[in-house]
Amino acid sequence: MAASALLTGSPWLRMRLLPDAPARPFRHLHLRRSFSVRASGADGSPAPVRVRFAPSPTGNLHVGGARTALFNYLFARSKGGRFVLRVEDTDLERSTRKSEEAVLADLAWLGLDWDEGPDVGGDFGPYRQSERNSLYKQYAEKLLDSGAVYRCFCSSEELEQMKEVAKQRQLPPVYMGKWASASDAEVQQELEKGTPYTYRFRVPKEGSLKISDLIRGEVSWNLDTLGDFVIMRSNGQPVYNFCVTVDDATMQISHVIRAEEHLPNTLRQALIYKALGFAMPSFAHVSLILAPDRSKLSKRHGATSVGQYKNMGYLPQAMVNYLALLGWGDGTENEFFTIDDLVQKFTINRVNKSGAVFDATKLKWMNGQHLRSFPHDELIKAFEDRWTDTGILQESESGFAKLPSF
Repeated sequence: MAASALLTGSPWLRMRLLPDAPARPFRHLHLRRSFSVRASGADGSPAPVRVRFAPSPTGNLHVGGARTALFNYLFARSKGGRFVLRVEDTDLERSTRKSEEAVLADLAWLGLDWDEGPDVGGDFGPYRQSERNSLYKQYAEKLLDSGAVYRCFCSSEELEQMKEVAKQRQLPPVYMGKWASASDAEVQQELEKGTPYTYRFRVPKEGSLKISDLIRGEVSWNLDTLGDFVIMRSNGQPVYNFCVTVDDATMQISHVIRAEEHLPNTLRQALIYKALGFAMPSFAHVSLILAPDRSKLSKRHGATSVGQYKNMGYLPQAMVNYLALLGWGDGTENEFFTIDDLVQKFTINRVNKSGAVFDATKLKWMNGQHLRSFPHDELIKAFEDRWTDTGILQESESGFAKLPSF
């Protein structure tokens, strides 16, 4: 199913960016009151399936992130599509190459092989956001030239004052500064003074935006609660929502399957898609993984990372099987699946809207089921690998035992 987006009641957004188009003031744009966007190929046919998993290398791979990666992987493989790994490392203070390597190692341990990524390359690289800054700058300048964004010279003190005024008036904390309507002379004066500025995206002041989510159905937002938002900081660093939109569009991502906590980001991203003239992907927002007390699963509930369960001796087959059942089922009572079974049976329309509870006891049971399913030689190999990894055996002691056939 292709995603659609409708902007209802808005006097904005009929623009198309041409690479060599001259700069023009926003007031000269031809306007219309609604738009519709659908994902399709250049000839109008359905776009080839391309999905992505885009972790931030700021820590270990959480089981929630692993499930998101798994759903993307299963969707791509079931459709004969491509599974892309993109590293979102624009948080320069927290992102580390060590964390990136750990995340990639955990994904590989789970058996989720990717077709494109920072380590294997591909036609749409680079696959680290930190290596794509020139691309973000290029598209930000296009938006500036078209009038879809403008330079904002407001200081942090002025912005805080706007928030306080909005709070006192019980209004959403939207931007109320003058730079959206500033004259060319006013802008030039600040540029000559060297005043720092951000790039702000113009948001329609009325209307609503709707998307058709593959899991949640129709989702809508009122635009008057958003306000003009920043896409480029004063230090030249692009903001998350802008990076993600440019990356997904230029990498030709057809389906964005991600956690529901990203749903609010979709509004900003949809507006950027339209302003840049890109086709929208289909969106599917999966529910969060919950703790037994139905709060968001966190470290206080015990082990939450894939690496922790790997070190505890769990099998990747069991972890994949269990994660798939957190929010998905094939419509039967069967709970035992190999990854090949999952590829064959997975459909996005069977992913549940409600949150799934992570049950460590059930995972332990699942691990036992997979151990019992191993052929004799594979079972010996599993024990050898585990005991070698934990130092019980030396590499030279492989083939240590001959277990009787069962």
